[in-house]
Amino acid sequence: MVSGSYQLFFESPIGWLKIRGDVDAVCTVSFAEEEQQNSVDLPAVLLTCGEQLRAYFDGKKRTFDVPIRTNGTHFQKQVWGLLAKIPFGNTVSYQYLARQLNNAGAVRAVGLANSKNPFAILLPCHRVIGVDGQLTGYAGGLWRKRWLLEHEMQGGQFTLF
Repeated sequence: MVSGSYQLFFESPIGWLKIRGDVDAVCTVSFAEEEQQNSVDLPAVLLTCGEQLRAYFDGKKRTFDVPIRTNGTHFQKQVWGLLAKIPFGNTVSYQYLARQLNNAGAVRAVGLANSKNPFAILLPCHRVIGVDGQLTGYAGGLWRKRWLLEHEMQGGQFTLF
């Protein structure tokens, strides 16, 4: 049962994260410029999401298992589903994702869907890089993308999966 919307602000090494959701699922995780007021009586799912993000940043968690509610087009949901399958510490190219969708010509569409990912870090769009190995767009800024990749590689070099 969906009743009300809640928000939790989480301070991470790469800035504030805003976790929004309801009693059943997380609906978005996005970057915020500053901390704002947390909702009163936060549901367990948001608190669990915050705990899992803390464990991720502490190097103790590699995957997330909080329920999420996606709201996007069929194509976006397909791309986001592929993001969830990219293993921790690995990267893929936009071209690779397009091929996984059996549509090698959809590289730009994949990039656009990736940019609309409403679940920063949970659905690891930061693990998608250019086919030449270059870092390309990230809604949170390329510095955050680099930080996340280096965090996952523990300072090592990231390579295409």
